[in-house]
Amino acid sequence: MFIPSMLLKQLYTRGSLNNTDTGISFSLKNRLKDAEIKEILHIKIDGKEVNIDQVFMNTSEEENIPATSINKDNRIDFPLRKVINIEVKGHDSLAIERHELEISVKASPFGNLKFSVNDSIPDPKNQDVRVPRDEMDDFGENIIKKRQEFVSEFTGKPIDHIGKYSIDPHELSGNIEHFTGVAQIPMGFAGPIKVNGEHAIGEFMIPMATTEGTLVASYNRGMKVANMCGGIKVSVVDDAMQRAPVFEFEDARGARDFVQWVKLNFDTIKTEAETTSSIADLVYIDHFLSNKFAFLRFNFKTGDAAGQNMVGRATFAACSWILDQYSGIKNFFLESNFATDKKASQINIMRTRGKRVTAEVTLKKEVLQQYMRVDPEQLDHHSRIAAIGSFLSGVNNTGLHSPNGITAMFIATGQDVANVSESSAGIIYTELTSNGDLYISITIPSLIIATYGGGTGIGTQKESLELLDCYGKGKAHKFAEIVAAVVLAGEISLASAISSSDWVSSHEQYGRNR
Repeated sequence: MFIPSMLLKQLYTRGSLNNTDTGISFSLKNRLKDAEIKEILHIKIDGKEVNIDQVFMNTSEEENIPATSINKDNRIDFPLRKVINIEVKGHDSLAIERHELEISVKASPFGNLKFSVNDSIPDPKNQDVRVPRDEMDDFGENIIKKRQEFVSEFTGKPIDHIGKYSIDPHELSGNIEHFTGVAQIPMGFAGPIKVNGEHAIGEFMIPMATTEGTLVASYNRGMKVANMCGGIKVSVVDDAMQRAPVFEFEDARGARDFVQWVKLNFDTIKTEAETTSSIADLVYIDHFLSNKFAFLRFNFKTGDAAGQNMVGRATFAACSWILDQYSGIKNFFLESNFATDKKASQINIMRTRGKRVTAEVTLKKEVLQQYMRVDPEQLDHHSRIAAIGSFLSGVNNTGLHSPNGITAMFIATGQDVANVSESSAGIIYTELTSNGDLYISITIPSLIIATYGGGTGIGTQKESLELLDCYGKGKAHKFAEIVAAVVLAGEISLASAISSSDWVSSHEQYGRNR
């Protein structure tokens, strides 16, 4: 099985090379796919071959495994994300400088793997105070207690609430480093809200985690009004996740010719990208040329995962193949800042990042008058004026506060909260109907959510998704529809409060302005 050289180097954990009391050590981590190590062929340090009899391997299950004992009948499991620490016992200490390591192994299903990396020995004199870690089991009870004691001693303050949790720390591997405890955030439920989606159909209670008074009450009020008008219709209209590498050439002509080559080789690039995941689906590659640079924007579908890491891994594999095949590339960076990960941007408003969702409802005049103390004309008029304010201020949202509901739901359901920066974009439209009612809709062009993977499987967060029947595979579009419906309910409530001058009095009632 061919694996591009850049991808192979990812097996080595940079910064892991160290002198020890018995020799030297370094770490490998499987960042490719589940595998088995069948044989250690050789290890070279600065061009000199290491005696294989001196090589021992440590895993979380077993220590001091002789490299000579590994063969086709006695393999080492090397599943994805597993760490193996390799010790070369009796080796002379390495100088505090940069060193080259060459590693060659036989592994199933890959065959023979050989790669070279550079790493440096750190100067112990320059090492700062470090948070305690355990390379083999960093989520065990003992190391967590050591970290709590370390933080308490360093700050001179006790850890009490932080150290109380109901989850199994071992389930957090891949979600957090230096796990020391939890942050407890108040949760309330709004609803039910009636959703008329293609995937979310029915009434749902909405978990919201926040410390902002009036937020849950405001969304609850908007849901009530929307329900009285038949519920909120929601449609997912697009779905994409990006990674945007950049390639540098000698001149602009070189960049132009490269883009043509990429177009001709799209099928192979797609195959290389998708070898890293059973879910990632490379749909198309946008290209943007500037100066002597070719910016490529890889667009994937990522199933029920948010997918940023997935598409990063897939794009890296594709680009590794490109670099091995195409001559003339002077420089390469996996991310050019053109995917605008964790940043609001116009390109994502136009092209979609995550799910593009539209929620809409027609609010009856008598319902607005009776329960919100506003006329449809007031809301429509305010919306038009607010659009001017949005234009003048240059914001990415012509609505009022969609990030409030999105953030509260993101925290409750284990989403990557930093994605609110992109998911905050919103396009509001209002229209008076012929019989005096108000049609209102909002499009969220870059709603980045997941129902599987990431933080969605952690205790509280998994429970919240399960209460919505949105946990697991095949649920992402359903969850996106529910989030969009909640956002629109919040817009209805706040717009009515502003138009009826209830905004400040509501905050007074619920304790915000004590």
